[in-house]
Amino acid sequence: MTSDPTSSGTSGARVRVIGREGCHLCADAEVVVARVCAETNTDFEVCSIDNDPGLADLYWEKIPVILVDGAVFDFWRVNEERLRGKLSPS
Repeated sequence: MTSDPTSSGTSGARVRVIGREGCHLCADAEVVVARVCAETNTDFEVCSIDNDPGLADLYWEKIPVILVDGAVFDFWRVNEERLRGKLSPS
């Protein structure tokens, strides 16, 4: 895992879900992101602030945070329609 919030992650995933274990909003966000990414054939990864002090410093009050192409897309709740539009080919 990387602590650089602008990177797309070590896996090259286009979407990152930044959350933590035991967070119900994070679990909800992961379900939405997984569904939309499967529909749009987009790679995603899940990162925990518990394992990365840099991410914790940046995002602990806003988790879950969704990054798309290294930029913050949503936090707290994921807008499924907007995410689908962002990831769908034009």
